[in-house]
Order: sequence, then structure tokens, then C-alpha cells
Amino acid sequence: MEAKPTKRKTTKIGVVVGKKMKKTVTVRVERQLRHPLYKKIIKRQKKFLAHDEYEKCKLGDVVRIIETRPISKRKRWRVTEIVGLSAAEVEPESGEMKE
Repeated sequence: MEAKPTKRKTTKIGVVVGKKMKKTVTVRVERQLRHPLYKKIIKRQKKFLAHDEYEKCKLGDVVRIIETRPISKRKRWRVTEIVGLSAAEVEPESGEMKE
């Protein structure tokens, strides 16, 4: 009996745009493609529901998601890491507090 070749799991990088559910975030992934007729670069975006086990993601964070087994009806992705923090989170730390 031969072993099946395992499929590589797809990863995507996107921005967290929603966090209204428990342990779930909505991630918007943008991609650029060339229009087949007009040859202009156009942006396409899609939203994915991703599982955030420890609820560390905040709105505006840039995250990497990976394909996984179905967790619920629409959730088939899982957050693996937070690549970049949101702009609102970074600003107060870098700037000095003014009195």
C-alpha cells in the first residue's frame, strides 16, 4: 500500500477587519491580478473567517492564516501568527506621553 502524497496547506496574509465572535476573527485578504483583456492591475479582496484560539488578534492586525479542517460551517482557516500590529496599538508605545 502506497502512502498518498500530502497536500501542502495554503497560507495567506491579511488584515483583521472583524472581531465580534468568540475565538473567531474576520480576515480580509487582498490580491492583485492583471485584467485578461485590458492588462491593468486590479485588486480583488475576499474575507475569511479564521479561528483565533487565544483571542490575541485585534482590529487592524496583519495576520497569517493557514488552511485547516472544518471547524464550523464557514470556518476553515486558523490564525498561525500575528505578523504586524495595528497602527492604533503601535503609536502610543513609540510616542512619549505629553502632559
